[in-house]
Amino acid sequence: MTTELTHERPGATFGVGSLPHRSLTEALDFVWSSTDIPTIPSLPRRSPAEGMIAQALVGIEGVSVGQYGGISVDVAHLDVDQFITTDLHSDAYGAFKEFLDTFAERNTSKVTSVKWQFVGPVTLGAALLRLGLEPGIAFPLALQAVRSHVVALEEEVTKACGDITQIIVLDEPSLAEALEPGYPVGIEYIIDLISGALAAVEPRNISGLHCCARTDWGAILATGANIISVPVPNASNEEDMAEMLVAASRISDHLAHGGHIAWGAVRTDGPISVNPERSWKALMESMCALVQAGVSADDLRRHSYVTPACGLGTHADGVAERVFSLAQKLSAKVADESTVSRLTMS
Repeated sequence: MTTELTHERPGATFGVGSLPHRSLTEALDFVWSSTDIPTIPSLPRRSPAEGMIAQALVGIEGVSVGQYGGISVDVAHLDVDQFITTDLHSDAYGAFKEFLDTFAERNTSKVTSVKWQFVGPVTLGAALLRLGLEPGIAFPLALQAVRSHVVALEEEVTKACGDITQIIVLDEPSLAEALEPGYPVGIEYIIDLISGALAAVEPRNISGLHCCARTDWGAILATGANIISVPVPNASNEEDMAEMLVAASRISDHLAHGGHIAWGAVRTDGPISVNPERSWKALMESMCALVQAGVSADDLRRHSYVTPACGLGTHADGVAERVFSLAQKLSAKVADESTVSRLTMS
């Protein structure tokens, strides 16, 4: 949690979730031109095998994924302690492998970081629950799979990209549901699951946690992720803002000890704006509220990233281009040093 990304400017951008492209070449052209930190893409429209759940199930004995993403489980062959292999040559990792294979020729600007994501153990465990597995099997197996794949993919990135810093973010869209009363496992267990998966990230790299559903700031911060990746709270929703401000002192500690926030500042769940003003207003309202609650304006600006709120796998290519264009415009505003004064004076 104390790792500093001093080589990244305030407000630097990276991608979140999947992309809509069907062409590997077009997707890689996009990721190398649309963000400050290139993001290894996942392309579920190119192949259902690149869906986050299907990707994570590759290599688990007793689990098979069909051509169109259908999943079947043979309980008799499941072992929560099994060694799980990561086959980078499988269709599930088509975009991942292509990024690594072409890294040297595409890295003309000599980037110092790359970002990639993988499904988290809570979301993978929830998928296994839906397939009929008991919690005592589903979640330990999910943790084993996530840790095994993260370690293997981290090694592959190092082989292809050298000692570049990897930002490795676990994607947990099911986290909000898992924190609701009555869920099959408790909150402490959920936090331990995520912390255990994040521990697979090498100390020289940067761990992150993304949740695009309702944000439980306390639970997310408790996982120990260096980067917490969350949508910008809706200022018109008093509950959203209140939940963030209740955690203001913990957010302050997180930032003061080298932690970061990746603000999902460009909404992807409705009409996409043509200019950044509405998104900028929402981001500034949230950041100003934190400063008024005692968070350092300088820490907040220096340790913020700007991203889309969620993945864009269900959108058109043109929408993805517009979203990332807006993110870059917001990024420039965060990078402007006058932003600190604005945060302090608001």
